[in-house]
Amino acid sequence: MSRLVIASNRVADLGASAQSGGLAVALGDALSKTRGLWFGWDGTVADDDHPLRLRTTSQRGVRKATVALTQHEHDTYYLGYANRLIWPIFHNRLDLARIEPSFLEGYRRVNRRFAGLLAPLLQPDDLIWIHDYHLIPLGAELRSHGVAQPMGFFLHIPFPSTEMLLAIPGHEWLMRSLFSYDVVGFQTRSDVGNFVRYVEEQAGGRRLSNDRLEAFGRNILVSAFPIGIDVASFHAAAHTPAADEHIARLQRRSMAGIHIIGVDRLDYTKGLPERIKAFRKLLELYPENRKAVTLMQIAPPTRETVEAYLDIREELERLTGAINGEFGDYDWTPVRYVHRTVARNTLAALYRGSKVGLVTPFRDGMNLVAKEYVAAQDPDDPGVLVLSRFAGAAEELEEALIVNPYDIEGMAFAMQRAITMRHFERRERHSALLERIRTNDVSKWRESFLQALRAAHHQRAD
Repeated sequence: MSRLVIASNRVADLGASAQSGGLAVALGDALSKTRGLWFGWDGTVADDDHPLRLRTTSQRGVRKATVALTQHEHDTYYLGYANRLIWPIFHNRLDLARIEPSFLEGYRRVNRRFAGLLAPLLQPDDLIWIHDYHLIPLGAELRSHGVAQPMGFFLHIPFPSTEMLLAIPGHEWLMRSLFSYDVVGFQTRSDVGNFVRYVEEQAGGRRLSNDRLEAFGRNILVSAFPIGIDVASFHAAAHTPAADEHIARLQRRSMAGIHIIGVDRLDYTKGLPERIKAFRKLLELYPENRKAVTLMQIAPPTRETVEAYLDIREELERLTGAINGEFGDYDWTPVRYVHRTVARNTLAALYRGSKVGLVTPFRDGMNLVAKEYVAAQDPDDPGVLVLSRFAGAAEELEEALIVNPYDIEGMAFAMQRAITMRHFERRERHSALLERIRTNDVSKWRESFLQALRAAHHQRAD
């Protein structure tokens, strides 16, 4: 069996007690089985003149190779090009993008340095899987070191329209970099369509088959691989004695009998102010919900040194305070706002104890919270998922109540429909959603991508 090599911006904790999700859950077992290697930034920032040495450790049979960033690299590569340029533009927020020459230079330099550190660690039969927008050019940099092993790339965020992508200085270089891979994977068919349109319209490329494109002198396999979750483990976490106690505490601490929950990183792509405004509209249009319904919004901090994130936090706190001040009472707080990270097992219990799950981003690659909410429910008495049409999960989760996150009143109507939905309809919708996330779980995502990568490389070799 070929060794799996993962490269991502951050390397996750694979410990048995770690509250890990995303890549750790998806890839930990595969890395362990192949005695794999995980490479990336260690999360620390060193002085610019500090020597940056590769640090290797082992965990659960997985070799982890990590390195620090200098302050300049952190500011230009991570905060700059990745999060002040690619992130907003790929999420259709051109107004928030910052374009500075130093950002591009830092992004290129870090990817070049990472390639120089990773290449000597590779073995001839490795299978290399590179993840997300921080490392788009890493594959091209590795090829320049003579790396010929099968190499795939997966983008966890949305891929923008051609018009948006053209706003990025060096967009052709970014796209050329993606053609260094054997397989390029996206979350949704819509993302694939955007990628194909750019290649055909701007790069003079052509489609060789349904999932194979040619441009820049190479041909690659391009497809949608919607990421899933470990449904069984998340359902189990929501149905333990500890989870029962969390739900009992939730119900004891408020006279409200109906709980609505939203869980999102504090990010301007998540539509959080509009969600709070929609809840306010719900209380205005349907006064019977006053003292009967509570919204819990969990929004852990993220990238708090970026101005746009400070703005969204201030707006969210202002809106929450205004609603609680106008509608709240000594025994009822309409909005319970939590600005910190909550443990995975606690979240699972809170999902199960909430009659409505609100997942209403303006733009999202997938949004695994939507799938976690479905997995956590009691099949005999499930809650209702209200889901933005602009979340990648909307392509799969058709039985959710699909909403336009820009339509405040429409979201209020959807919340009311979810609150009042009959039992048999809730069960029917949940049953269909649960079957779909079980079929397309995290193992299916991982294996389908790796199978495509092996096949694409063999086809190229032939």
